[in-house]
Amino acid sequence: MNRSVLSTGLRWLWLVIVVIGIDFASKQWIMNNLVLHESISVMPFFNFFYAHNYGAAFSFLADKGGWQRWFFAGIAIAIVVVLLVMMYRTAASNKLNNIAYALIVGGASGNLFDRAYHGFVVDFIDFYVGEWHFATFNIADCGICIGAALIVLEGFIIPASKQAKNKG
Repeated sequence: MNRSVLSTGLRWLWLVIVVIGIDFASKQWIMNNLVLHESISVMPFFNFFYAHNYGAAFSFLADKGGWQRWFFAGIAIAIVVVLLVMMYRTAASNKLNNIAYALIVGGASGNLFDRAYHGFVVDFIDFYVGEWHFATFNIADCGICIGAALIVLEGFIIPASKQAKNKG
């Protein structure tokens, strides 16, 4: 099978670059303008709060002595490779899946860079209500979550071709 890369989901790699670029720029801005654990109020329910996350989501395994850095890096590499293969095997016209995969690849790559270079992930988005704060996160995490939500959403959307088969 000899097909053009542009006919595959790899056509959406530009979105991976956009996510990585915005994530990197936002983290650089935070590191250059805030001191660790400093908070800047943006809105009555939203702060920029500079934090280092040595674990995964919600600081899972953050206090385990360092081995988790490479464990989570390995998971990120595996996810990126699998999703890039899936993008290659998916037609470029399958927009929802490819956008979802690209957002996840971009987010996983952004956090992977942090882990490899810094030894931690830079988090800074802090939503709260009163004294309750949601876990601090970053742009890469947003890409991963939006991509995962799109994959779930795609599972609820029945393509016209499947609808026709079900009626017939």
